[in-house]
Amino acid sequence: MAKRKPGQFSATKAVKANARERVGQPKPARVVVDTPRTGRQTKHKPKMDEIIQQEE
Repeated sequence: MAKRKPGQFSATKAVKANARERVGQPKPARVVVDTPRTGRQTKHKPKMDEIIQQEE
């Protein structure tokens, strides 16, 4: 059986591996919640008349 050929050198992978050895693994990314939005939000601010009527 023939010997395996070594993989192609990648400078990026070498730099990242070196950084992981020195600093450690980066923290995992924050999980984004995929809950659907419920209802639409108002596009415009309420008018002064509407605000006054709500207070009364």
